[in-house]
Amino acid sequence: MAYIDFVSELHKQTKRDYIGRVTADDKAECAKTAKLYGYDYWDGDRKYGYGGYHYDGRWRGVAERIAKHYQLKPGQKVLDVGCGKAYLLYELTQVVPGLIVKGIDLSEYALSHAKDEIKQNLEYGRAQELPYQDHEFDLVISLTTLHNLKVYELKKAIQEIERVSKGNSYIMVESFRNDREEVNMLYWQLTCASYYSVEEWEWLYQEWGYTGDYSFIFFE
Repeated sequence: MAYIDFVSELHKQTKRDYIGRVTADDKAECAKTAKLYGYDYWDGDRKYGYGGYHYDGRWRGVAERIAKHYQLKPGQKVLDVGCGKAYLLYELTQVVPGLIVKGIDLSEYALSHAKDEIKQNLEYGRAQELPYQDHEFDLVISLTTLHNLKVYELKKAIQEIERVSKGNSYIMVESFRNDREEVNMLYWQLTCASYYSVEEWEWLYQEWGYTGDYSFIFFE
């Protein structure tokens, strides 16, 4: 395993009012709505999630860094587990023309509102039950998804990513390094089911046989 950060630069561009997140509205009700992963989560009020998640090219830099690091080439296959609207997958196809991409997500709303150019490459499904062959993909990625699973689901999902990868994989989840980041994460999150420190995530990866790369985003 190796720690490789592709996303923090993008993550830090968003300003967050952590206290406001838990005082302005009924946080429990907002979380309940968010976990439906429908319109409200993606394109509704900010209190339910993204507050409007539309294509704006923000993932191009991340795609470029991933493509460069893994030396992606036309004809290779990449899977995004928890692809959402699949903007990152779209950018990968622009950075590496001829790249074969697939995405899987449990949000039917997100899949139906992905960019038209890539919709045919996406399907409904769960991270812990990937409908793919062993060692099918040259790279498997999963960003801001697996922390939404309960621990018994999480183990299966990580092992599934390991199974369908030829060797290269990259997981990024929310985590914390100190008390302040832990509190901020708890204030901000709406859908998390697995709250672990960096050391705990690394221990779980080793226990469950994950050999790919990983990183975290923090709420500083």
